[in-house]
Amino acid sequence: MSSETASLLNGKALAQKIQGELKITVENLQGKIGRPPGLAVIMVGDNPASAVYVRNKEKACAKVGIASFGRHLPTETPQEEVEALIHQLNADERVDGILVQLPLPPHLDTVKLLHAIAPEKDADGLHPMNLGHLIRGEDGLRSCTPAGVMRLLEEYNLDVAGKHAVVVGRSILVGKPLSLMLLEKNATVTMAHSRTADLGEMTRQGDIIIAAVGKPNLITGEMVKPGAVAIDVGINRIMTEEGKSKLVGDFEFNSVSQVSSYITPVPGGVGPMTVAMLLQNTVLSYQKFQ
Repeated sequence: MSSETASLLNGKALAQKIQGELKITVENLQGKIGRPPGLAVIMVGDNPASAVYVRNKEKACAKVGIASFGRHLPTETPQEEVEALIHQLNADERVDGILVQLPLPPHLDTVKLLHAIAPEKDADGLHPMNLGHLIRGEDGLRSCTPAGVMRLLEEYNLDVAGKHAVVVGRSILVGKPLSLMLLEKNATVTMAHSRTADLGEMTRQGDIIIAAVGKPNLITGEMVKPGAVAIDVGINRIMTEEGKSKLVGDFEFNSVSQVSSYITPVPGGVGPMTVAMLLQNTVLSYQKFQ
């Protein structure tokens, strides 16, 4: 295969398309429901990366016509206060989706806070009840990043049925729910992770390889089967030889793009899709009021 074989899966363009569709849906429903959809993003502390993500989410909300009810709390905010805010938002009829921006300061119990969100307002799709719906193949709010990956594959007519998908990473945010979504669409799924003995041997078997580990350039071209589809969920900030900061994924892009048939860029691949699915979940919750 030539060095220009891989086609880019453009998540940025697809996210803009989805936002346009959601905007029309919101415009059509707002007259019936009498208010816009609402999303509350709770951020605790001053993590710079989280601040950027929250700003991006609020900008995306504005484009679609979703009202933002974001709350930025000081780092030292006690558990009880964050829980009280979540319960307040659960009861607020203007709010359709609630998201707790991760990571949280270490003194907070992340799991307990995620469980406090009402399942029907769980915009991130991480509540045990929504994950349970996923396991059972029932309708429910889906985890944003895995749902974004599946929507991207669908947009480019990359049918996963009968294909061998290798998911590298087993987090509750991406790896586990994504494996279930791929199974739901009749893929054969292998999960690999940090304890996998020979990662290259495993990934070379994949028709579709999804990397969601957070280790820069972990998977190289020699670890990829020719013609495979490479989906990069990793976002890693590294320093170049010139001393500049650069975002890279878990795939070593140059070598993998010479072997794969399709590849997601970093940035501009899966990242924008995560935000698009967050907006979609919020609008889905909102639609129940029509």
